[in-house]
Amino acid sequence: QVQLVETGGALVQPGGSLRLACTTNAFTLNNFYLGWFHQAPGKGREGVSCIDTKNGRTLIEESVKGRFSISRDDTKNTVYLAITTLKPEDTGLYFCGALPRSRFGACKINPWNDYDWWGQGTQVTVSS
Repeated sequence: QVQLVETGGALVQPGGSLRLACTTNAFTLNNFYLGWFHQAPGKGREGVSCIDTKNGRTLIEESVKGRFSISRDDTKNTVYLAITTLKPEDTGLYFCGALPRSRFGACKINPWNDYDWWGQGTQVTVSS
């Protein structure tokens, strides 16, 4: 059973920065892709980034490249999503998901429902 807990969401002014954290036992299991997903109010879940827990390879959705970055700290069993130059459209719930590596050759972020395990999400609100 994969467990994921997201933290770090906050109310932030436009232009600010934030780092979200996803603490998970997937690192211990060492055989998962971990993805970050954004769900804006009233909209569906969209993938923004993922990382391979085995080799560290990453993927960033094209529209957020330059503002979003993903990283990991294996000593803390945590994957991070750093967001800079926050915009009001970044508002929403951010979820962390886990996908078994055996199902695909590289990490992927679409469709979101390929991921099998999810955290409860963390709320980011960008507003002045």
